[in-house]
Amino acid sequence: MEKIEHSYDQDAIQVLEGLEPVRVRPGMYIGSTDLHGLHHLVTEIVDNSIDEALAGYCTKIQVFIQADGSVRVRDNGRGIPTGIIEKEGKSAVEVVLTKLHAGGKFGGGGYKISGGLHGVGVSVVNALSDYLLVNVYQNNNIYTQRFERGKAVTELTVVGSTDETGTEVTFFPDATIFETIEFNYDTMKSRLRELAYLNKGLTICIADERPGREQSETFLYEGGIIHFVEEMNIGKETLLPKVIYIEAKENECEVEIAMQYNTSYNETILAYANNINTEEGGTHLEGLKAGLTKVINDCGLRQKILKENEKLSGEDVREGITAIVSVKLPNPQFEGQTKTKLGNSEMRGMVNRILVEKLGEFFEENPKVAKELITKSVTAQKAREAARVARENFRRKGAFDGMSLPGKLADCSDTNPEHCEIYLVEGDSAGGTAKEGRDRHIQAILPLKGKILNVEKARLHRILDNDEIKAMIKAFGCGYKEDFDISKLRYDRIICMTDADVDGSHIRILLLTFFFRFMKPLIEEGHVYVAMPPLYKVTKGKVERYCYDDNELKKAQEELGKCELQRYKGLGEMSALQLFETTMNPETRTLMKVTMDDAIEADRLFTILMGEVPELRRQFIEENATIVKELDV
Repeated sequence: MEKIEHSYDQDAIQVLEGLEPVRVRPGMYIGSTDLHGLHHLVTEIVDNSIDEALAGYCTKIQVFIQADGSVRVRDNGRGIPTGIIEKEGKSAVEVVLTKLHAGGKFGGGGYKISGGLHGVGVSVVNALSDYLLVNVYQNNNIYTQRFERGKAVTELTVVGSTDETGTEVTFFPDATIFETIEFNYDTMKSRLRELAYLNKGLTICIADERPGREQSETFLYEGGIIHFVEEMNIGKETLLPKVIYIEAKENECEVEIAMQYNTSYNETILAYANNINTEEGGTHLEGLKAGLTKVINDCGLRQKILKENEKLSGEDVREGITAIVSVKLPNPQFEGQTKTKLGNSEMRGMVNRILVEKLGEFFEENPKVAKELITKSVTAQKAREAARVARENFRRKGAFDGMSLPGKLADCSDTNPEHCEIYLVEGDSAGGTAKEGRDRHIQAILPLKGKILNVEKARLHRILDNDEIKAMIKAFGCGYKEDFDISKLRYDRIICMTDADVDGSHIRILLLTFFFRFMKPLIEEGHVYVAMPPLYKVTKGKVERYCYDDNELKKAQEELGKCELQRYKGLGEMSALQLFETTMNPETRTLMKVTMDDAIEADRLFTILMGEVPELRRQFIEENATIVKELDV
């Protein structure tokens, strides 16, 4: 190995002072400098206010996206302490805002329970902001201090009097650090609504004050996660008239469980620890699942629906459940790849014990409800056995064997998945055009015949019997549901390419429903895209121009004057060269990435659009009809 001629002595050691490490390596503290990292700044400020609510001192939090693009967060808690910390010679406000790991969450008695996954806090927000202004309402005074890029530029000063208490933080993110500094109202709204569900009785407001975008909402849920489950079950036929709610406290730990069954075949369980969505689960989720399985099996034996040698599996008893388990504990231990898995072993036993006791009492008091749930679980067990047989047949036929790819797949020659992409194309005609025009080195084509099965309304054995779904599973190579393995994915980009009409839109939503229910990591990890074919071609003499929306068409017509207009209703209307240049050429195409920014809202919309209740679908269409400019029938 070649030596690099550099001196390595005491002069090579660099000490980063104060908040400099945050500015040098922001990703270490907030995960990324993209939109996700930008919104994490808001989360850190709000988490401090939530901690005041958990401690019993805050009842209202207000979040404003201000006209200039800055964010202001105000709460009515106790306010950051304003006294001088003798060891530092500075006010507590300045220390909290300029020192990493300074605050009331590190054993100083400020908070018994706190949120904030990484505890990086307001100091990191300060470090990554062009400016930050803090106002503290405390001791009948209004205190204020200004910081720029993490450094105090004024002293903490009294600027007025008040009988209010609380903290108000205004910050403007540093454009030299973030890829974008434009906040998304819907992203912020989703997290704030979630926090309101998880903290019953807490009022959380959000307002967008940017010109032309003015909107606001207030969230207050006296029933907490009961309302959360009710919201998640909108559009589903429920088996229980009311949400079952269980609450218990032991020592300094709190457990809340809300659950309700519906007639669907999907299981939806969300788990939270100290308001953090533990997406990878953990001990609290394990306790919930084990407790639920035990209660239903015990009840089934008592009611003689199950025989002594019969036993329902966890998968059987969870079919159709919508549930939330939320725990709050003093010293949460997070683990897993993304640090979102709860590791505290005591929570497994506590959740299990509480659920077995309380749900068991509910079943004893409501034997008809218990019988209905046990019967549903028995039906699920029979369907699961049918699905197991279908899955085994699927495996025997080589569904996951790379040598057994679907016959109609035109695969690409490159074998490195990172380079490759697959187009799911509507119809054999467009599929043939795409096969002819593609870049055969990196682009694979899978034509789909007609509309695939709506997986929202079908059991697994029927789904696995659908030719188009079988073809996709075989082509992707990564399995589905519990067999899913992202490392075996054969293509980095899965691109839905359908006609720009009603049927094309329906096929696209059917595909997305399948991915969402059976291969959710594909969406979560950014592998699913929607192709954007042109809607129009305008021609004047030798000049040809493709337009992807009505605005582009209007602009082209203004520039070219009277011209010949062609409206593309199907991909098959284009030649192979035209389809490649407009829709498939990596150098010139436009792709829309499908993301999971709000999984709860996505789940709700898939249920409304693809579920069993036509009234909700009609209502959704009526409420959103004004955003549709042109409808092809």
